[in-house]
Amino acid sequence: MAGSLIEIKRRIASTKKTSQITRAMQMVSGAKLTRSEASSRNFQEYAQKIRSVVTHLVASQLAELAEDASASYHDMLVSRPVQKTGYIVITSDKGLVGGYNSSVIKQTLNMIEKDHQSPEEYVLMCIGGVGADFFKGRGLQLAYELRGVTDYPSFDEVRKIVQTATQMYSSQVFDELYVCYNHHVNSLTSQFRVEKMLPISDIDPEEATEYEQEYILEPSKDAILNILLPQYAESLIFGAIVDAKTAEHAAGMTAMKSATDNAGNIINDLTITYNRARQAAITQEITEIVGGAEALD
Repeated sequence: MAGSLIEIKRRIASTKKTSQITRAMQMVSGAKLTRSEASSRNFQEYAQKIRSVVTHLVASQLAELAEDASASYHDMLVSRPVQKTGYIVITSDKGLVGGYNSSVIKQTLNMIEKDHQSPEEYVLMCIGGVGADFFKGRGLQLAYELRGVTDYPSFDEVRKIVQTATQMYSSQVFDELYVCYNHHVNSLTSQFRVEKMLPISDIDPEEATEYEQEYILEPSKDAILNILLPQYAESLIFGAIVDAKTAEHAAGMTAMKSATDNAGNIINDLTITYNRARQAAITQEITEIVGGAEALD
């Protein structure tokens, strides 16, 4: 019995140490989430501004395209027959984030298997080691992978994969591009999203803002759009990366809170077991003493 009591005490002490670690990790993830949410809000302001500028510049051309599908304009605005589809899949580089990675991987894989007959019909790119290792483990080739993205990614950090994706589209390696990731809703909820990034098809000419003073363009509208449209597409992809990182921090905080709560429940159960075992041991000792005294009489 003594050995059993010692083992239970050891398990209680071990679980308490684990709960201290998970509680600390929960606090760290909470701090990262707060900062990441602020970064996401700041980026949204930039994204809204560049969208406004792009919409203003291409409004008339988009109206023409709506009336005449054969009208010629920037290839990032015009849909073409889809021979191949590109996907950027965003996961984390590590675990301890609950179902964050499994949600993205499972739903992306289901979508690909449903929409495509063979790997020749799509191109995969991965941000995050978990997703990259999973797809490579299934024998799928990755056109590009990026690991080690920091907790608060900057555009310079992800510039290579973002620019590679837009260049591959322009070079007709694929004819449309989607980003698959978890969208941050709040600290407890995230939603799997598949967003079409290229061609740019979500710009509504009716959103165009009319200014009292028209833009003065130098050298020309076409030359400016040749630079601005790729930057806009890159900003959309970067925005998805920032959003996914925010969801990752929220998932990490929730997972560590759940682990801490579970550890607390285990400690309570072990404490009850320990007290019952100790009570049984004391009762047995008293019974033995009483029995011994009666034998002497």
